[in-house]
Amino acid sequence: MIDLSGKKGIVFGVANDKSIAYGCADVLRQLGADICLTYLNEKAKPYVAPLADQLDARLFLPCNVAEPGEMEAVFDTVKEEWGEIDFLIHSIAWSPLDELHGQLLDSTAEGFCKAVDISCHSFIRMAKLAKPLMPNGGTLLTMSYHGAERVVENYNMMGPIKAALDSSVRYLASELGPHQVRVHSLSPGPMPTRAASGIQAFDKLMDDAIERSPLHRLGTPEDVGNMAAFLVSDQAASLTGNLIHIDAGHHLMA
Repeated sequence: MIDLSGKKGIVFGVANDKSIAYGCADVLRQLGADICLTYLNEKAKPYVAPLADQLDARLFLPCNVAEPGEMEAVFDTVKEEWGEIDFLIHSIAWSPLDELHGQLLDSTAEGFCKAVDISCHSFIRMAKLAKPLMPNGGTLLTMSYHGAERVVENYNMMGPIKAALDSSVRYLASELGPHQVRVHSLSPGPMPTRAASGIQAFDKLMDDAIERSPLHRLGTPEDVGNMAAFLVSDQAASLTGNLIHIDAGHHLMA
């Protein structure tokens, strides 16, 4: 049994109880970790606040990574309240809906750059802010998707953006390794989350995953949470820089 008692961390990206981020936070909390949960804005707060209560989240803070200063305020509060953290989970992605539904060829510089900033560079900024709060090492996790490695129909501009995120994980793992901070990218398969609902024909993608994956099922947010718990734990102390698929083996299939 993994025991995370005494570990503290921040989970970014919970929108509702179907969120992958919530699945991670729930498992980590059950295993004894203290959670700081963030919510996007006042509109999202009523949906996330009950989940923070269920998790007995020690800290519940607003964070829109596109708003200057909000991310920094989270880390300032965490430093004041806790002093140190052991883990961080980044489960944030965004793109303009019309450009997500269009071809990569037709993406605008403005839309692409904003999507990269929110979906990828926000993780880099978080890593920089987390480093001083991890004097004894820690774990940084982010969420990718198979569409970063292969062309997935209708994933469009998010494919190269997630590929940039995966590459960033490897470079951050190298740079933070001397500080005993480990960095990983988790790649869940298709799941019926709010974020995934923006992808066209997503039901078809899930049906294909069930039909062709070796295990003939979808992964769940809890599955992702179980992997996150292992990576956060001391049992994974020698692992860093990995891209780990949690998709019932769907990524294996041509």
